Amino acid sequence: MEHLLGKEWQVTPAGGVTGEAYYAQYGEEKLFLKRNSSPFLAVLSAEGIVPKLLWTKRLENGDVVSAQRWVSGRELKSFEMKQEIVAQLLGKIHRSKELLEMFKRIGNLPLTPHSIVKDIAEKISDSYSDIPVIHDALDYLDTNIKDVESNEYVVCHADINHNNWILGEEGDLYLIDWDGAIVADPALDLGLLLYLYIPTKDWGEWLRNYGVTLNDDLSRRMHWYVISQMVYVILWHQQRNEVTEMKDSILYLEKLLHADVDATY
Repeated sequence: MEHLLGKEWQVTPAGGVTGEAYYAQYGEEKLFLKRNSSPFLAVLSAEGIVPKLLWTKRLENGDVVSAQRWVSGRELKSFEMKQEIVAQLLGKIHRSKELLEMFKRIGNLPLTPHSIVKDIAEKISDSYSDIPVIHDALDYLDTNIKDVESNEYVVCHADINHNNWILGEEGDLYLIDWDGAIVADPALDLGLLLYLYIPTKDWGEWLRNYGVTLNDDLSRRMHWYVISQMVYVILWHQQRNEVTEMKDSILYLEKLLHADVDATY
């Protein structure tokens, strides 16, 4: 990265799983650099969803480096996810026609309930998983697949962990790390966020701030998607032999499978 900016710039790794992100500083000027970032970063920047994109440069090896404005701020705390500004930003993202059109143009197909069930079945077969609750969950997902069919597909972030929400010093909120974004039912993002961070009694108010009304249909869809994502989490921990994390996830999945969905609001 130093040869791209010049020797006067101090470049340090920004951490993360991919190791493709960096911080760069020269005097008072600061940049956030990333190699091969999301192809729709420009749209996200234009809509104020991520910090401003300053430039992109293609390297000789074909990699593309993007530079964004360095935002002085912090990650949201878990308890802050209930704030109105979070609901409003996610609503803005899900309603963005420009983002959806950009995603479609690069050839991304929607993630449907049928494709999820098929993928989970293949992963269970490939991993020879013998965890009973995994098979129970697959039966649930397959049995209830018709109840979660929806014609509404939006760009979902798919990793709404509080660490990906950045609050700037001037009060601007950003959602970063779009590498895993997909076109899917908005219930995927909503379910993960509400189940993880928002007390059940506050779901109705949070969703009103987001822009919808909580009803039976949305409740069932969110529940279905959370169960599907927990299966992926368990298989991920099993593959890495993370026993403690896997056991915790199994207990949570069992709780989800026995929950009364109609009693969630």
